[in-house]
Amino acid sequence: MQRVLGSAAALVALTATVSIAAAADLARRPPPPPPAPAYAPLPYFSWTGFYVGINGGGAWGGNSQFDIPGSTSATFGASGWLAGGTLGANYQIGRFVLGVEGDFDASNIRGGTACMGGFTCRTRDDWLGTARGRIGYAFDRFLPYVTGGFAVGHLTAGVPGIGAATNTNAGWTVGGGIELALTGNWSVKAEYLYVDLGSFDCGTCTGVPSTSVDFTTNVVRAGVNYRF
Repeated sequence: MQRVLGSAAALVALTATVSIAAAADLARRPPPPPPAPAYAPLPYFSWTGFYVGINGGGAWGGNSQFDIPGSTSATFGASGWLAGGTLGANYQIGRFVLGVEGDFDASNIRGGTACMGGFTCRTRDDWLGTARGRIGYAFDRFLPYVTGGFAVGHLTAGVPGIGAATNTNAGWTVGGGIELALTGNWSVKAEYLYVDLGSFDCGTCTGVPSTSVDFTTNVVRAGVNYRF
């Protein structure tokens, strides 16, 4: 009887030990998996900063006009090339990009037409500069914009065989364009400008006092900018 009781007690103790060990194993759950790395969206491109660049293109059309008292006015277009440098700065607020830009181009924009009974009235613009504001709406690296401001150019007008005059004329310009940011700090752009350089007195051009010369043109050009 004592052996039976001893064996039963040993069996009970062994069963209790196994149960406690199993419960301890069940209590120790495996650690959770490490959290997935947080997704970090790529930041939007920022247009804020200064830039320098080069530009070049052509001009055509417009309306160059000799207003000659006592004679039919001579009206004609002017066309040619221009190329030079650009300096500007942008500040981005949300998707809106506000900027100022200036450029100075050498040019050879010229035109002429018959006037005064067989003579030829001619104009030429030797250089063109602008100082403009820009407002754009950015689609990340793509920036369409409108622009407008001050324009100045060096005009020469004359009638071969009669006379000529030169004048630095100030006027205005307005237009728009698109700019695309490339890798690194480079961007490329294309733009259109309508330029009106006003008029100046050119009585020496025709020999007729109070003759005035007007000059307007359309400019299309491309450019490359380096942003700081």
